[in-house]
Amino acid sequence: MYNGKKVVVVMPAYNAARTLQVTYDEIMEQGLVDLVILVDDASRDDTVTIARSLQNVRVVVHPRNRGYGANQKTCYREALEAGADIVIMVHPDYQYTPKLIPAMVALIGGGLYHCVLGSRILGGHAVRNGMPWWKYVSNRALTFVSNVLMHAQLSEYHTGYRAYSRDLLQRLPLEANSDDFVFDNQMLAQILWLDYTIAEVSCPTRYFEEASSIDFPRSVRYGFGCLVTAAAFRLARMGLAKSPVRPGL
Repeated sequence: MYNGKKVVVVMPAYNAARTLQVTYDEIMEQGLVDLVILVDDASRDDTVTIARSLQNVRVVVHPRNRGYGANQKTCYREALEAGADIVIMVHPDYQYTPKLIPAMVALIGGGLYHCVLGSRILGGHAVRNGMPWWKYVSNRALTFVSNVLMHAQLSEYHTGYRAYSRDLLQRLPLEANSDDFVFDNQMLAQILWLDYTIAEVSCPTRYFEEASSIDFPRSVRYGFGCLVTAAAFRLARMGLAKSPVRPGL
């Protein structure tokens, strides 16, 4: 709880058994989280068994793998139904540190912002922290194009560490977005379209074997999806395409 606001952490999970416990422990150490909602996307390991052993964790299981975007849709739907005022998405692979939860919650709970991103790029330590060079280069290139086309100044669009207000989540047509990884990018395009200011905090990250990551072919598909999203945003501003907050982006 923060200033009377219910704080809910959502974790989109897939084969996170080896890192779930340490991520959960660090989340709860922050002393602000009222509920953790873990949505398992048909993991093949013991993710669900471990999650069900943890206190104050609601576990939702997809009987078949539906994709990262579909997982998030369930996460946010469950969080809103649980009465969340502030929702933080943290991956259970321990790549992003939950120690930033208090800062992100304060920015939203204090009424300053409705969306906060944990940026791996701010601070300039992404590669030093282990980000593969090809991911760093593609991240910078896609971010540059997205900023130009969407008239924004974000340091990156591709972080998986995000916080939202209830009011913002309720305004976004999330169910119309992709079920795959480009869901993240579409969501930011919708937020920018609605003229919300997006805050960023510098987030140190860890890259190791257990941390989740998409392979190169899926990264390429994701990159093209980001370009399509940014181009659609620009065309919509020009009156040549439908609004990003309408179904069908």
